[in-house]
Amino acid sequence: MKDANLDSIIEKAIANEKEANQFYLKLSQIVTDKSAKDTLIFLAGEEKKHKEYLLRYRHESFIANATGASEATNYKIAEYLQSPEVKSAMDSKDAYLIAAERELNSYNFYTGLASLHPEGEIKNMLLKMASEELKHKEKVEYLYANTAFVQTDGG
Repeated sequence: MKDANLDSIIEKAIANEKEANQFYLKLSQIVTDKSAKDTLIFLAGEEKKHKEYLLRYRHESFIANATGASEATNYKIAEYLQSPEVKSAMDSKDAYLIAAERELNSYNFYTGLASLHPEGEIKNMLLKMASEELKHKEKVEYLYANTAFVQTDGG
């Protein structure tokens, strides 16, 4: 018996991951820094993998892949800095900050949905996806910090 609630959650999550993939690909066309461009293309690929995972999950409902997420560090940069507007020829630090905010929104989406469900398969799958988004946020916040606050010879 199919769970209509689970189907609607998975469909929304698939749509979010597809939209995130397209967003990162478009943003990669705007930034001028090769490293930032490569990072955004990497993130687009990660979002595509999430979509594929969700598609497999929807068809196979495999609980084994819904558990075992490792912890990510939350630097909370996106929570405290305002994300700039997307514009042509963006600085890499701005692109990283936009990406961090986007990953925060995805993390909040999955944790919010997970909080609505009792312990079990659906909640575990949603928490796994939230953990993946938090890992992406950690990566782009790290890149932001190292781009925005460059180490100088003096310390």
